[in-house]
Amino acid sequence: MATLMSATVQVKDPEKLKVYVSQVGATMAPHGGKMLARGKVAKQLSGEVKHQIEALFEFPNADAIDAWYESEAYQALIPNRDEAAYVTAVVLNSF
Repeated sequence: MATLMSATVQVKDPEKLKVYVSQVGATMAPHGGKMLARGKVAKQLSGEVKHQIEALFEFPNADAIDAWYESEAYQALIPNRDEAAYVTAVVLNSF
């Protein structure tokens, strides 16, 4: 069963974020990951919003997400990611 991962992004350095975004998809592909949607926050309907960007990804299963996250290719991007933005990523379970 496909598993979703959500990410929220609070931008610190837009130029470094562009580099990260341009590379992250290639690290997901070998694990069956793909982006379903990405967008800038356009309007706050409720709650506290500190991030500017949200993204939704699909992987074949939770194990594929773990394999991607722990992969050498993705781990190499984390220093740039952390300089570029505060990123919160979560795995979603359907209910």
